[in-house]
Amino acid sequence: MSLFWRIFVLDAIGLVVAAALLLGPVTVSTPILPGEALVVVAGLAALLAVNAAVLRVGLAPLGRLGRAMAEADLLHPGARAVVSGPVETAELITTYNAMLDRLEAERAASAAGALSAQERERHRIARELHDEVGQTLTAVLLQLKRVADRAPQDLCEELGQAQEATRAGLDEIRRIARRLRPGVLDELGLLSALRSLAAEFTTHGLTVRPDLRTGLPPLTEETELVLYRVAQEALTNTARHAGADRAELSLRPVAHGVELLVRDNGGGLGPATGEGAGIRGMRERALLIGATLTVSSGADGEGGRGTDVRLRADADADADADEGAVADTADAADAADAAAAAGVGPAGVAAPLGGR
Repeated sequence: MSLFWRIFVLDAIGLVVAAALLLGPVTVSTPILPGEALVVVAGLAALLAVNAAVLRVGLAPLGRLGRAMAEADLLHPGARAVVSGPVETAELITTYNAMLDRLEAERAASAAGALSAQERERHRIARELHDEVGQTLTAVLLQLKRVADRAPQDLCEELGQAQEATRAGLDEIRRIARRLRPGVLDELGLLSALRSLAAEFTTHGLTVRPDLRTGLPPLTEETELVLYRVAQEALTNTARHAGADRAELSLRPVAHGVELLVRDNGGGLGPATGEGAGIRGMRERALLIGATLTVSSGADGEGGRGTDVRLRADADADADADEGAVADTADAADAADAAAAAGVGPAGVAAPLGGR
């Protein structure tokens, strides 16, 4: 029954009872007697209690809907309000859930476009740094070497310092270009790119131990890029904010996909009031491929709480289907070859001897 009819029926019952009392033999003395006043007060209290119960039950789903709306976060998709209550309330909750579906789809599409444009811009800047600034610094380095070969002895030390500064700037440019666009990811694959990333973040104060399993399921280029970027951002947060001296970078196959884990032995998340731009960026990247990202304080077993960044991504279903079809075809071919070798054709018919 809808909320309207519940309230209407309750009010109608009250009015009918009041009319029946007015038309019936029941009378109210003047002045009113204590017993009559008690009956009136009891009836009024019962009517108000029933009215309050009906309204409380009917409006409870709206309260749950309000809490769900206050807690809704498009970076944590999938949470929906429970459809319950009267017809009007159930329709309102259903409409709200449908609106969330549309918002999540639109946010995922806009984020995909924005991050795709960001990757293209990273690629362009990395190429320009490598081709333009890098080549210019290389030319300057060669010119300094030619000048140093002909310079007086008292200037050789200063020219050597200029060469070292130019060489350091060139190495920094190359490092920035690699971080903007990991060429090793395109050339050597995800595992090599993650090993290179672990080596890059292994400094005097931080040791990153890679644990990268082989036998990974086929992944799309977008999934590999998201895995790399999430690992890069997680290690960046570890190096800058965690105060850790050890970190682990692991990638292993799981059911229907892969799991990336970046774990450190730092101070953990702490009483933070909200997620920073780094974690929000990782969540947005995870949404692009439908992956699940969890960031939590974990136990490293040696006194510190540490932080766990865990990303679960699905494998490429199309590639799995193609590999399955290839495997089925290969199995069928092997069976046909075995049957032909045994002198049996299709459906158990004996194959002719000699020749095909």
